[in-house]
Amino acid sequence: MPVSPVNLSDKKILITGPTGQVARPVVEALAKMAQVTALARFTDEAVRAEVESLGVTTVRADLADKASLENCPTDFDYILNFAVVKSGDFDYDLRANAEGVGNLMTHCRGVKAFLHFSSTAVYEYAGHSPRKESDPLGDNHRVMFPTYSIAKIAAETVCRFVAHQHGIPTTIARLSVPYGDNGGWPFFHLLMMKEGIPIDVHPEQPNTYNLLHANDYMEKIPYLLAAASPEVTTTNFGGSQAVSIEQWCAYLSELSGFEPVFNPNPKAFGALEIDTTRMHELIGETQTDWRAGIRSMVEHLAPDLIKS
Repeated sequence: MPVSPVNLSDKKILITGPTGQVARPVVEALAKMAQVTALARFTDEAVRAEVESLGVTTVRADLADKASLENCPTDFDYILNFAVVKSGDFDYDLRANAEGVGNLMTHCRGVKAFLHFSSTAVYEYAGHSPRKESDPLGDNHRVMFPTYSIAKIAAETVCRFVAHQHGIPTTIARLSVPYGDNGGWPFFHLLMMKEGIPIDVHPEQPNTYNLLHANDYMEKIPYLLAAASPEVTTTNFGGSQAVSIEQWCAYLSELSGFEPVFNPNPKAFGALEIDTTRMHELIGETQTDWRAGIRSMVEHLAPDLIKS
């Protein structure tokens, strides 16, 4: 049986990486029911003002710089760590992603639960075998994002260390492919199809993933927080349905009339389907059918591209 979700109403919640595509819908939703603080570098004052217009308190800080966290309160009930840096500079990216999560957890070590969003990019490529949480890790995304996989693995390690040191109830959720009405990987593919740009796919087709709609990850966050433990709970986090790039591009073609042009490339990301067994045991199945989610995405972002 899945865990019972925590109640986030009126709770004090810190969200890092609040301006990113994945976190933004969470900020907007939780701001309506909880006391939300958003932490980021906020180099653009207009972006900061936009976040504050949601009724959110903002804190300017760089997780790579422990001293900058002095301006951040510590009395939060829950922390959702969406922050990620992929500049390509190993020194900075390891400091920001790995040391950064350690700096944040140490600063706010009295929280009821800490939820760290990692990525299935931590897994070694293994063809079409669905990846389990216990499977080998590897430098999966090196070709496109040189520091990403290693920084994510390092961040998980630091997260576990600090959780064990301070007894912080923690969950590490390895995201598959998040998307929603504000975009995601399938939307980029639609734009490429519109322009006739070839889409790189690994030759070992189909290239299967687990699309995770924003409605589903927002609904599951209270469950992930409830699953947190000082021993650290690690789980895959994707949609319950496995779907390939080839399948979602075919459906985008049905919607738009644009035809995908696939370019088999051994350097492209390979299939990264997840084993959902542990996820389902902890938080239950997701509800959004991938076709409905993709149609909603296109209706919100490019309704003019839907053929009549």
